[in-house]
Amino acid sequence: MKLRFALSIAFVVLLLDFITKRWVESVLFSGQQIPLTGFFNLVLTYNAGAAFSFLSDASGWQRWFLSSIAASASILIIYLLYKHTAEKLFCLALSLILGGALGNLWDRITIGQVVDFLDFYVKDYHWPAFNIADSAIFIGAILLIFDSFQHKKPHD
Repeated sequence: MKLRFALSIAFVVLLLDFITKRWVESVLFSGQQIPLTGFFNLVLTYNAGAAFSFLSDASGWQRWFLSSIAASASILIIYLLYKHTAEKLFCLALSLILGGALGNLWDRITIGQVVDFLDFYVKDYHWPAFNIADSAIFIGAILLIFDSFQHKKPHD
């Protein structure tokens, strides 16, 4: 996969994430829920921490710590995309992860926390709210796992 194409995929994820987060912020207030089905709500929440709100109650240092991890990971991913252009599934997975990491990084840098709005639930159990960036990271991680089981020729 050409680097330009891989970066285009990441950009599309970043753009979709940005547009959906800004839209949700424009139509909901913090904590508001709009039931859409018997298992899904739109809800506006802000997460100052990492996945599953890990570190969300820290004193603020986590904003820059998590931002530096996302920025470093993004640089590493771009390098890996450049070095592994022949591995299409690997590059697709990394592109999704890159777009998601940049989407959440944008929020952390600009507003200090990540906007989440997708709320799936079963009865009274709610999965932690998430966003398009988180979805792309998750799908990318699944694709990386799948790719790791593929038989590959050793490099010369």
